[in-house]
Amino acid sequence: MGLGGCIILIGAGAILAFATDWKMDTVNVGLVGWIMMIVGIIGVFAHASIARRRRMVVPPSTTVVSEDERRYP
Repeated sequence: MGLGGCIILIGAGAILAFATDWKMDTVNVGLVGWIMMIVGIIGVFAHASIARRRRMVVPPSTTVVSEDERRYP
């Protein structure tokens, strides 16, 4: 799930938790909204952690030789 999916989960969960007044006998809609928001927040933190690891710059393991250094004097 990408960052956009996490944000959609947070938004949909907030709508279910705060903006609806549906009453169901079998499902607590407010609790489902809170669970969706928590899962979305966990997803945002996980995505940020993975994106931070991908941005690490590793120096090259071999030396880079330019064209000027290849020519012999």
